[in-house]
Amino acid sequence: MAELANCPKCNALFMRGPATVCKDCVKREEEEFQTVYAFVRQRQNRTATVEDIVRGTGVEEHKIREFVRSKRLHPAQFPSLSYGCEKCGADIREGRLCSNCTEEIQNGIQQQDQLNDIQERNKKKDLGNATYYSMKRDKR
Repeated sequence: MAELANCPKCNALFMRGPATVCKDCVKREEEEFQTVYAFVRQRQNRTATVEDIVRGTGVEEHKIREFVRSKRLHPAQFPSLSYGCEKCGADIREGRLCSNCTEEIQNGIQQQDQLNDIQERNKKKDLGNATYYSMKRDKR
């Protein structure tokens, strides 16, 4: 069910449902997308970088990168478009992380798995070497 909320972009009241921003902001974003798309579809602009598109259209850089991230603009069709890695900010064309950050995370996971294996072996080893003593109880 829809609830009353403030638009995070313009602070206007709207009924929040599937959309997370008001209708005016959705319309404005769609107009910006159409402006960017019309610009990059021109033959001379197909290899334009994000900075070139910002200069040519006046649309903010983060919005253009969001269009690429959300696959509204495909890097396969426009080879100079990219967006930032979520960890380090390096330019990437697909996914959420660059190859360096992905590799770093995978190495960290492998190291943690190795440490867990060593700890398990040590626990089993310690349990195998346990010494049990019996106590003699005197009955009086």
